[in-house]
Amino acid sequence: MAKRVYLAVDLGAESGRVIAGVWNGRKMVLEEMHRFPNGPVVLGQTLRWDVLRLWGEIQNGLAAAAKKHGRSIVSVGADTWGVDFVLLNKKDEMLGQPYHYRDARTNGLMEKTFKKVPRAEIFAQTGLQFMQLNSLFQLLAWKKHSPELLASADCLLFMPDFFHWCLCGSRVAEFTIASTSQCLHPTRRNWAVGLLRQLGLPTRMFPKIVQPGTELGVLLKPVAEKTGLGAVRVVAPPTHDTASAVAGVPAANTGQPTWAYISSGTWSLMGAEVGQAVLTPRALELNMTNEGGLDGTYRLLKNIMGLWLVQRCKAAFDARGRAHSYAELAQMAAQAPAFRSLVNPDDPGFLNPPDMPKAMQDYCRRTGQPAPKTEGELVRCAYESLALRYRQVLGWLEELTGNRVEVIHIVGGGSQSEILNQFAASACHRPVVTGPVEATAMGNLLTQVRADGEVGSLAEMREVIRASSRVKEYTPRQEAEWDAAAGRFAALCR
Repeated sequence: MAKRVYLAVDLGAESGRVIAGVWNGRKMVLEEMHRFPNGPVVLGQTLRWDVLRLWGEIQNGLAAAAKKHGRSIVSVGADTWGVDFVLLNKKDEMLGQPYHYRDARTNGLMEKTFKKVPRAEIFAQTGLQFMQLNSLFQLLAWKKHSPELLASADCLLFMPDFFHWCLCGSRVAEFTIASTSQCLHPTRRNWAVGLLRQLGLPTRMFPKIVQPGTELGVLLKPVAEKTGLGAVRVVAPPTHDTASAVAGVPAANTGQPTWAYISSGTWSLMGAEVGQAVLTPRALELNMTNEGGLDGTYRLLKNIMGLWLVQRCKAAFDARGRAHSYAELAQMAAQAPAFRSLVNPDDPGFLNPPDMPKAMQDYCRRTGQPAPKTEGELVRCAYESLALRYRQVLGWLEELTGNRVEVIHIVGGGSQSEILNQFAASACHRPVVTGPVEATAMGNLLTQVRADGEVGSLAEMREVIRASSRVKEYTPRQEAEWDAAAGRFAALCR
């Protein structure tokens, strides 16, 4: 068959890419067309996203794809991180510069909100883990600090929805990204209008919800002309990057919660794929989250701080003139003493500290542990603590689903960290299968392939991923030592 090419716009918290997926009817081959940096922009006392620069970079990537693949290109779709959004007025003007989820304006808002609507009631109406960065609390911050702008909002578009609007003019919210907001009802699968009104938030700005695989339109004429793509279709993938990553897991037993996934990057998102949201009191107690997936599934998961700790340690080392690559830091960590110091990666003090090594050292001193001093000790502390957090969350997933997890799939950029992969297998006493690194792009692109009629079910998509990807397996080691460390770690998390 003639090749068919699909384009994924994949934006993460640190970088963005435009990736071409070349489909031959059996396998998908990925080609990176353009890569560009991303990150927060300091504006006054706030953290923002420069979405206009990102849109310019996306167009550059689309133009590169058009130059190489021309008329073979069928469609394009975007995925991004969750929770953040753009507000538009009735004339499609942006209201303010979009905030970054780590901006400090939501500090303390959760506790104030619970005085108005109890935590249990919010969970019943949203099914989401409580984090101050969730869209719900960001909107309450808008209401507090810029009520006149919020009152002018005619449409709220989450980040991937905003870039789809840039591409084709659509004003919709795709299901998986909407489910990260803490504004979506987990069983009705529509906006939690009752909760939003209880909190005094306007509801008219929330757009229609569409499912992954929905065709949103064709490229706007100016975009088609600038990029050289022509009237290419715009198709919504699972637009939350983790939803695309989970669709891109090469699991062999789709439909059975006997495997777990970790989408590993700045965040580690660890969970199981289930048919319905889990809204039990125990799920609330454990602060678990229910986010939407492909084909109406839910991702029962926990957001874990992830490689953010290592990334910010590296940034601090670089700033002090002690620059090392991630590979060098991993070697230093491997040579450092085992289980000397542990931290709870999800402690609020690690959300956005000015100096991550100092934050970790202060935590260890407060909890009666030796403070890690060297680069190797700090990074090993981060890796071991992450692996022990995985073990803890694995137990919760098995408890909530009633199923034993037989294998853990680690996908995404963090799956390249061999030391963390081995630590995860050893801490969890489960085999770990890593890859593909580009699971998010695979899930995005194969959803477009399916919308084009080239594949059928989610299980068939995963068969293609297994045929198109390299994976590696890690087996548990030193289980007794990890068991002893797990007891210490549990005490830190009480």
